[in-house]
Amino acid sequence: MAAALDLKAIARQIFAETLAGIDIAETIRRKLARDGSCICCDGDVIDLSRYERICVVAMGKASVAMVNGLTNLLAPDFELGGIIVAPAPATPDAAPQTTRIPDGFELFLAGHPVPTEESFAAARAILKLLSRCDAKTLVFFLISGGGSALVELPLDPAIRLSDVQLLNQLLVGCGAPIESINCVRKHLSAIKGGRLAAAAGAATKITLGITDVPAGRESALASGPTLPDPTTVDDACGVISHYGLLPKLPASIRAKFEHRAGLVETPKAGDPAFQRAHFELLLGMHDLFHHTHIAAEGAGFICICDDTTDDWPLDRACEYLFAQLEQVHVENPHHAVAIISDGEVSSPVRGNGIGGRNSAFVLECVEGLAGQNIAVLSAGTDGIDGVSPAAGAVADGSTLDRARRLGLDPRDFAARSDSYTFFQALGDAVVTGPTGNNLRDLRLLLSVPRH
Repeated sequence: MAAALDLKAIARQIFAETLAGIDIAETIRRKLARDGSCICCDGDVIDLSRYERICVVAMGKASVAMVNGLTNLLAPDFELGGIIVAPAPATPDAAPQTTRIPDGFELFLAGHPVPTEESFAAARAILKLLSRCDAKTLVFFLISGGGSALVELPLDPAIRLSDVQLLNQLLVGCGAPIESINCVRKHLSAIKGGRLAAAAGAATKITLGITDVPAGRESALASGPTLPDPTTVDDACGVISHYGLLPKLPASIRAKFEHRAGLVETPKAGDPAFQRAHFELLLGMHDLFHHTHIAAEGAGFICICDDTTDDWPLDRACEYLFAQLEQVHVENPHHAVAIISDGEVSSPVRGNGIGGRNSAFVLECVEGLAGQNIAVLSAGTDGIDGVSPAAGAVADGSTLDRARRLGLDPRDFAARSDSYTFFQALGDAVVTGPTGNNLRDLRLLLSVPRH
């Protein structure tokens, strides 16, 4: 571990072990604790034998794994059926992550991070399914990150797919945090902000979540389709105003925000839609920290977990985490140390390059790493970083020198939002392919004693 170059390989290994430690099927088995016909959820015991029909709506990057985990838990005693919405392959020649789809399920491969026609088709199919649910129906909603784009349908049919796609691009590109992005989308959608729970009528509803949003903000997961929405029309209008988006909006959506009477409030806590609703968080931030911590300690590092930088601009997050790493080094001068951070940094799109917030974060760190025995890895646990084919990137103290020898200027690539191309040229892109999971982004800073 003495050489700086070794740290990149160690960082990659820690990330791989973290992904391996997050087992969805095992988590479902443990959390629901099935005993005969009874399962536990949200502190309640629910007897599945009381229901004439059990339906499943699964949406998000982990939808297939979640359906298989639930099916395995309840088989062969309970027959499940419903709808699965998963991301379409990123490229035409890429294989979709949809092996082992159980019988009785209809599969939609929809768009992410931008909705597609299949996103609208999936939403219509889900609403049709839920319209047939009654008091003798139990609906499992299996929700994971990415659901906001994968399942969408405007409340107003005058809003076209192209309008929704432009809105999505404007919101993501302006640098707004995910809560603000979802706040706007909720108030235009027939799916988000608790509206799927309302569509399920008198049915009993169990939502199982794998969250890529901060603890306590679960209503932001896939824009909270089955949870009370704490945001308001005023909040949504405030986001549009704050980021100066009104003149850029397509006409059908701009009219909603110019004449606020066209915006419909979302269901709040206490609404009848949530009377027979349960929510259980399967995997979240603490699970990500736990498995990364175990892997890093196993590699010989003293670890500090820090979630302070969630939603921070990437330059500020980089400066803060380097300061944290230095402080831990001062306190442990003879030990290898690690900072483990999660969440999403804010990285506005400035050009037409290929990349995402994870590789952009590592690119921001490259000059500060130069000549030091430090490695930085940042990657998405879903295996996807923005519009790139990578999960993220890794760099160390030699990266800047290697880049300059190839004629690569990190500032030039940052200005064009082309971070993936930079690291791909160096062989330092972290490529996993879609993982079938989606917790949060993981940032890992490793450092060994200085001599």
